[in-house]
Amino acid sequence: MATPLPSRCSFFVQKKNRFCKMVPGKGRSFCGEHATMEEGVGGSRRITCPLDPKHTVDQQNLEKHLKKCNSREKPRPVYYVKNINAGRVDRDQEFPEVSLAERSRADLESLVEKLKAAAEGLQQDMEDRTLSHPVLQEELSDPKNGGSAHKHLKQQASLLGHLQELGLLSRGRCFVEFGAGRGKLSHWIHRALQNPEGQGVAMETSQDLQLLLVERCSTRFKVDGKHQGSADPFERLQVDIQHLDLSKVPVLREKALPLVGVGKHLCGAATDLALRCLLDTAGAQSDTQPLPKSVRGPESGTGTGPVLGLTVALCCHHRCEWRHYVGQQFFLQRGLGPAEFSAFCRMSSWATCGPPANHNGTTSQSGAANQSGAAEDHEEAERLVVLSRFWSAAEREHLGRLCKLLIDSGRRDFLRTRGFSSRLIGYAHAEVTLENVLLTALPSS
Repeated sequence: MATPLPSRCSFFVQKKNRFCKMVPGKGRSFCGEHATMEEGVGGSRRITCPLDPKHTVDQQNLEKHLKKCNSREKPRPVYYVKNINAGRVDRDQEFPEVSLAERSRADLESLVEKLKAAAEGLQQDMEDRTLSHPVLQEELSDPKNGGSAHKHLKQQASLLGHLQELGLLSRGRCFVEFGAGRGKLSHWIHRALQNPEGQGVAMETSQDLQLLLVERCSTRFKVDGKHQGSADPFERLQVDIQHLDLSKVPVLREKALPLVGVGKHLCGAATDLALRCLLDTAGAQSDTQPLPKSVRGPESGTGTGPVLGLTVALCCHHRCEWRHYVGQQFFLQRGLGPAEFSAFCRMSSWATCGPPANHNGTTSQSGAANQSGAAEDHEEAERLVVLSRFWSAAEREHLGRLCKLLIDSGRRDFLRTRGFSSRLIGYAHAEVTLENVLLTALPSS
C-alpha cells in the first residue's frame, strides 16, 4: 500500500490517487488544508472559501484570507473595457438551440442544401503549403522530443515560415499573440529575430521589438518567464480578449510599433474576438487620453501603430457564437441567420471527429487516432445518432469542411471590409493536426 512522502501531509487525495504533497506544521501529520483530519486537534474549523469552493480556509482567519485569496476580484487594468470586442446583442435574432440529434431527416437535408448553396464560389480548393523555419531545425531533429512535442514544433515552424513569406517576420514591430498559453509561438518568433537569416547577430534593444502575450488564464510553465533582463521584449496580459482594448495598453502606446497578430489554434469564438480586437481597437485615438509622463517615453504617441497583418491557425468552429461572429453580414446576405449558423457550427465537427463508435461502444483504431478537441463538447448520443444516420464518413467529413469554410469565409469578408486581403491555407499535414487551416491577412494596399 502507498505511504505518504517523508515530511508530507498524510491525507490521501482520491481524485489524484496519491497523498497530498503539502508540508504539515511541526508535530502534525496533516497540512493546514487537511488539518480537520487530525485527531485531537482543537481550534477553529475549516470552511469552504466563499470565493473559490476548490479550497478551504480556517474560519477564524476568513476575513484575512479573503483579502489575499487568489480568487478575489482584482482591480481592472487600464486596457480592460467590458465587452468591447463581444459584438452587438440583437434580441430580435435570439433563437432556441436545437441539437442535430433532435432534427428530422428533412431538416438536416434542408440544412445541407442551404450549406451547399451558400458555399458555391468559395475557395474550396485550398492550397496545402507546409513551410518551416531554420530556427526550429535543431529542435525538430532532437530525438528527445516525443511525438506530441514534435507535432507542435512542426506547426510552429510552419507558422514562422508563413510569417516570413508574408514579410511580417522582422523587427521594428509588435507581435500580439492571442490565446498565448505558455507562449511557445512568441518564444520562437523572438528566437528567429535574435539572429535573422543573413544578418548576423542582431543588436537587441527594448524599443525595436515587442511581444505581447494575451491569455485569460493564469498559465504554469510560461516560456516567457525565462526571458528576463533590461532588453526583455515580452509582456503578458492576463485578460479575456473580449475585454481587451489594445489602444489602451501602455507598452503599445509607449513604443507605437506596428502590430502583427498571431495565434496557434485560436479556439472558436476567440478568433472572432481577436479579429475585432486587432482591427477595431488597435490605433484608436479619439477617446484615448495621453499616457502619464511617468510611463511615457520621448517618442510616445497617443495610440498604437498600424496593423501590418496577421496569421492565425484556426480550430474548434463548434465553439463559435453568433453574437461574437464577425461574419454576420456575410451570412445574412446569403439568406442565413443565427439558427443556420448554430447548426453549421455543430456540423463543422464532422470534419475532425472521425468515424462513429462501433457496436460495442468503442472506436476503431483509426477513429481513436483521429479524435480531436473539436468534438469534445458534443454529446455522445448526438454524435452516435447523427454521424451514422444518413451520410457516409467521407460525405460527413466533406460537409464538416464546407461548414468550416463558410464560417471562415465570413471572417475573410470582415477582413475585406477593414481593408485587408486574406487567404485560407493548409499550413500543416493532417497527420500533424486535423485543425490545419491558417488564416492570413495583409493590407489590401
